[in-house]
Amino acid sequence: MMSPSVNHTNHTNTAPNAEYDIPPSVFTLRRTAQLEALYTIIRDKDTSRGDFIFYSDRIIRLLVEEGLNHLPVVPKVVETPTGVEYEGVGFEGKICGVSILRAGEAMEQGLREVCRSVRIGKILIQRDEETTHPKLFYSKLPQDIAQRYVLLLDPMLATGGSAMKAVEVIMEHGVPEDRIIFINLVSAPEGLKAFTTRYPSLKVVTGWIDEGLNERAYIVPGLGDFGERRYCA
Repeated sequence: MMSPSVNHTNHTNTAPNAEYDIPPSVFTLRRTAQLEALYTIIRDKDTSRGDFIFYSDRIIRLLVEEGLNHLPVVPKVVETPTGVEYEGVGFEGKICGVSILRAGEAMEQGLREVCRSVRIGKILIQRDEETTHPKLFYSKLPQDIAQRYVLLLDPMLATGGSAMKAVEVIMEHGVPEDRIIFINLVSAPEGLKAFTTRYPSLKVVTGWIDEGLNERAYIVPGLGDFGERRYCA
């Protein structure tokens, strides 16, 4: 099976919302028939929990693989078993993952499957009932995170509040904005606009950009509550 490739060059494609132009720091998976079939399955309210996990995991792995494409590389020469030197490349620095609890934890395995022994941190952000703003409740990050590239993991980007707070926390630990890559399955144009306006140097790799948010700030057409569908029977 060939993986859908990231759209690296055409940043003028529009989401289903015709008035929305994709920001230059946002990269989407190419809309192949295979990818659309996977999203159709996980969007279906009648899809079983087992199938939801299986097919969302397929998308997550594609996203992680494509997120790695945005990491810088340096020239590297190796010798092949035939005794011939091969001039290739290697990753420039170390990476780690940071998942936004709880739904982001579902993306950790996809990262581990392609990055052996990768370190993964966790951040829990919830709405402050008094201020209605996102509030940090818990974080556990690698001690040397400031020396690493960070793949931030969260499947849904609606208003962008939690993701922006998570980036704020990561940057407070010494990670430059341009060393963070945010990976998610479904994004709303409103959230992408807010997120990329605040963090223009941070790259976003998303599987699909939906139509927008409804009056309750839910992504539409969306796929429901990812965490509920993933972890609850």
